[in-house]
Amino acid sequence: MDAIDYAWYDQGRYCNYWELDRTLRRELERVSPEGEFEWAEPRLQEFGGVVGETVADNADHADKHGPTLHTYDREGNVQNYVEYPATLEETERLAYEAGVVADAFEAPPEREEPLSHTHYFGMLYLLSYAETSGFVCPAAMTAGAAHVLELFDDGDLDPYYEALTSRDHDSLIEGAMFLTEKQGGSDVGANETVAEYDEESDCWRLTGEKWFCSNIDAEGTLALARTPDAPAGTDGLSMFLVPHGDPDGGVLTNRKRNEFDGNPPPEALNDQRYRRLKDKLGTTNVPTGEVEFDGTKAHLVGQQEQGFKQMAEMLNLERLSNATGACGIIGRALLESKIHAANREAFGQPIGEFPLMKADLVDMAVDHEAATAFTFEAARYFSEREQARRDGETAETTNRMMRLLTPVAKLRTARMAIDTASYAMEIRGGDGYVEEYVTERLLRDAQVLPIWEGTENVLSLDVLRALDREAAHEPFAVVVQDHLDSVEHPSLADAAETVESEYHDLLGAMADLAGRDEEYAQLKAKRLAHYIFDVFAGALLLAQAQRELDEGNGRLALVARRFVANELESRDARGITDGERFAVEQFDAIVRFAPVSPDELAESGN
Repeated sequence: MDAIDYAWYDQGRYCNYWELDRTLRRELERVSPEGEFEWAEPRLQEFGGVVGETVADNADHADKHGPTLHTYDREGNVQNYVEYPATLEETERLAYEAGVVADAFEAPPEREEPLSHTHYFGMLYLLSYAETSGFVCPAAMTAGAAHVLELFDDGDLDPYYEALTSRDHDSLIEGAMFLTEKQGGSDVGANETVAEYDEESDCWRLTGEKWFCSNIDAEGTLALARTPDAPAGTDGLSMFLVPHGDPDGGVLTNRKRNEFDGNPPPEALNDQRYRRLKDKLGTTNVPTGEVEFDGTKAHLVGQQEQGFKQMAEMLNLERLSNATGACGIIGRALLESKIHAANREAFGQPIGEFPLMKADLVDMAVDHEAATAFTFEAARYFSEREQARRDGETAETTNRMMRLLTPVAKLRTARMAIDTASYAMEIRGGDGYVEEYVTERLLRDAQVLPIWEGTENVLSLDVLRALDREAAHEPFAVVVQDHLDSVEHPSLADAAETVESEYHDLLGAMADLAGRDEEYAQLKAKRLAHYIFDVFAGALLLAQAQRELDEGNGRLALVARRFVANELESRDARGITDGERFAVEQFDAIVRFAPVSPDELAESGN
């Protein structure tokens, strides 16, 4: 496959993101179940073009003309009406009808079984190239709500599940999850919302306040509340589905909303009040606000006092969606930077010809490769676990790996997205700081990624729990060693030796923390999480590089070695005096995807 000439493009849109992102294509082909990638590729190809053309323009418009909340009508009645720009509605229709959510839950046309969750993550990744963290949030929560109902509903909420997984925009509903309360934040157990059963109306009613509610008017909202006499903390929480409309009137789909010109009358609404929308730094095209429950009708999901465990299942999917979206932002920021560097001239030549810019683009590309490989490996474990569940089987080892890798993927890729978007803005210069260019939106939207679905500190503590309660270090050690044992090519030997040494040090660190007091373990938890990312990503990239070398291409070997050098090697004088010219010599291979002969790789020593 020929190298990509980024000078042919003048901006990172009006193109097909699927065709340009060879990293995503490689990873999806690697992690998809047998035969699925070949079947799904035409859908991904088509969706990559839709996102690169229509959705990219719609996202910029919706960012500047976001949703508006009209809490009251002109007569003072609560109406909770959120007005959306037409561009965002078009994006919703294009994405949902393309199967971004439905494909993983219901069999697409001409197929007997649903596609895997890895396909869902691939579609979400492509959507993130244009919608960054905006509409990607409602799409991810729609998938999350469907996932929870699939796992825990006994059939009473089938109409909601069917609407969440619909391919018809008019019969679709979206999902949301209202976790955050003013006094709680990450301390979900401090939840003060209460749920009481109304025997006269034969329904549950919620009373309380939710403080940070994204996709505020979703019909498939999941919320946590405490039933009477339930214990304190997370053990006493139950999960409820809280519709936007009155549950007695049935599911309020997009079609039914259209019957009211998008503005249902008061008698069609549930008993709640959308107080206001938040004025946010980014993600302005998803309505995030404050909700007051006042005897709000709700459906119990599954059994009482199981809500936090149920929400944890949704969080696994949401955290991987967050990581997937981060990889999409990194990909778009990198694409914008490559195109600008290939076209912008300074001092008589394109800025991409200067050694410092080559080094920057090489390292941005290597970060993108590592983030995407790690995230889709975690997604593979999630997908395989869910398939085992559907087949009535257990997948204990897979579950333990998923529990460890998911928080690590989320915390690291979120930070990488911010750093990459910030530097993409710098590469463009002053223009990158103004609204006419997409880089300022990429940075604003990326900034929410470390906050959504658990901060870096919360996720680091989840890593400790996975090691302690799941003994996740046991399968982790086996997987990393298997990756390293597969590496045979001489050009990978030094990098593999470095990863092997760090891998043993990491296992020693895990064992050391297991014997320490809780305070000390928590103090070092974040460093441990990042160390896990570096070692696992290094081993994974090396194993993939070996497979590509066996197939005749040495490009990924260069990527793997650069990642190991950047993240795991220590260099004298910080590498200033080592004589290395990697970024200049291997620029075309890493940044432009030029093929590299394995023989040439071995002969040159690069």
